[in-house]
Amino acid sequence: MTTAPHDAAPAWDESDRLSALRSYAILDSAPEKAFDDIVALVARICEAPIAVVNLIDAERQWFKAEVGLGVRETPLATSFCAHALLQDEAMVIPDATQDPRFDCNPLVTGEPHLRFYAGRLLKTEDGLPLGTLCVLDKKPRPEGLTDLQTMTLETLAGQVMTQLELRRSLRQRRESEETTRRALEASNYVGAWDWEIGPDRVVADERFAAMFGVDPRMALEGAPLANFMTHLHPEDAPRVQTEIDRAMRGDGVFASEYRLQPPGQDVRWVLARGQVYFDTDGAPERFPGIAVDITGRKQKDADLAAIAARLSQSEAQFRVLADAMPQMVWSTTPDGLHDYYNARWYEFTGAPVGSTDGEGWNDMFHPQDQARAWERWSHSLETGEPYEIEYRLKHHSGAYRWTLGRALPIRDDDGTIVRWFGTCTDIDELKRLEQGRELVSQELSHRIKNIFAVVGALIALSARQHPEARAFASSLRTRINALARAHEFVRPHTETSRTTVGETTLHSFLSDLFRAYADEAGGPRVRITGDDAVFDDQAATSVALLFHELATNAAKYGALSEPGGGVDLDTRLEDDRFVLTWSEQGGPPVSEPAREGFGSSLATLSVEGQLGGRLQRFWRPEGLKIVADLPATALSRRRAAAKAR
Repeated sequence: MTTAPHDAAPAWDESDRLSALRSYAILDSAPEKAFDDIVALVARICEAPIAVVNLIDAERQWFKAEVGLGVRETPLATSFCAHALLQDEAMVIPDATQDPRFDCNPLVTGEPHLRFYAGRLLKTEDGLPLGTLCVLDKKPRPEGLTDLQTMTLETLAGQVMTQLELRRSLRQRRESEETTRRALEASNYVGAWDWEIGPDRVVADERFAAMFGVDPRMALEGAPLANFMTHLHPEDAPRVQTEIDRAMRGDGVFASEYRLQPPGQDVRWVLARGQVYFDTDGAPERFPGIAVDITGRKQKDADLAAIAARLSQSEAQFRVLADAMPQMVWSTTPDGLHDYYNARWYEFTGAPVGSTDGEGWNDMFHPQDQARAWERWSHSLETGEPYEIEYRLKHHSGAYRWTLGRALPIRDDDGTIVRWFGTCTDIDELKRLEQGRELVSQELSHRIKNIFAVVGALIALSARQHPEARAFASSLRTRINALARAHEFVRPHTETSRTTVGETTLHSFLSDLFRAYADEAGGPRVRITGDDAVFDDQAATSVALLFHELATNAAKYGALSEPGGGVDLDTRLEDDRFVLTWSEQGGPPVSEPAREGFGSSLATLSVEGQLGGRLQRFWRPEGLKIVADLPATALSRRRAAAKAR
């Protein structure tokens, strides 16, 4: 990334850039999870409190997604990203107070006192910059970003552009389909059908069902073909059946003109056109089509051809755009039947074109991932929830590579799912980096655990050599063991390296943590009362950080610094909240400090940033009182998520 202090003249025209930005119809749109997920991920990996997808308009910068700002737009005059547009690809500002472009910026000199910036351009295929994906920090970072963070920022910036392009493509397709729908309504369009040949199930829209004398509700759910053949004119029925059979035996093309005569209605002429689709064995599998009322107006055949051409053009435009994308793009029918993959899919997998249609895609997954992927996909099809999963996909080289699969349902005006569009993104390199980092974390955790054991052994050995210190050594070993057990519970681990402590409760966890602060007789100086709660490792680190900070401060400056002092910790479940109250007494007088220290900031971040709660401090003459108000599910988020499913 560049850290050049001066902006070069742009190689593009501002009017062209603004025109390109507006072509995406993204400004002032509602938040979308796909973009929200990206900023959340880049903020976490870059360890930055602020991350945004920022689009530069004529007089403002507008945020499609943000973490840590709480606003959707700010004036262009204070924008860091407006300068980033003038860079080739990216811009890094280690310390804004040392950069003449930003040292007087109100966002640097005043709230929120920004110091560090790193952004990656969001550029069209023509090289026009639309904005940036960027992270910001209130602390300077002389070292900038790590290689992994730089790669993540670059990769996710590409994903933002992919989302923008796909969003625009889908919008253009919807507009094209709406234009086609209006044209069809102005014509003599009767309706459409889709016949699944194997199970003999014809699904048709309301107008088609009415023309053929079939209950519309039955038609929407699917009915046998014979139900739709009942009201064909007797002179035409044998010929139509022959034409259907010919299409299924031949090239699949079906075109027929015939008469309909439902009871109580006049005879109507219908022109029906369809196409039979065959499976990999050449057996007829699917037969969709449309029907048009051509009574007295057979000369309108030319209009029907124009409509069909427009539909074909819209589909062709979509395929060209999808083939140009770096991700693998696919789509399915509402029931999950895959019927389209872009060129990237076949380049990645090396599979013959069409061989993975239907349910053939499942064989491309690693055998250990197939059941999990199918279960997740089935859940999305049943509920309409977005599909997202990481799995190993077979590469054309024969190796399996980690891939991020995502899909969203496309709904009509009534909310009915009419299609699923999805992407597959190769994340194998990122996955390997994550696994390497996890291995280092596990090794470090294991070494820390061994250190606890060595320290305990040294204390025991010293106690045998100095019997007069046996009581002191026993007390110290108790504290060391308590810290070791707390570490064992909160240490980083993978699915295959679970902690050996097992399921525990909040009270038992805190009792172990506070055992290091017991009195000389071994009695607790932090007395825990109230409602207990099931406690899992997802909340352990945040809770441990909070109460370790409180206990440490109490031992240094508060109630635990005096022999007779103590703390009452009350935990209460109140409706959908879980309230923890820390009350100190018997210590020296306390007063509110002039500024919040690092430890206090860490405690606040643990409660409000990680556990989603609120933290309040009350500086009372008799001792400090802390109230942590948490969501009832904060201490066991994994169990709450499992129940929600």
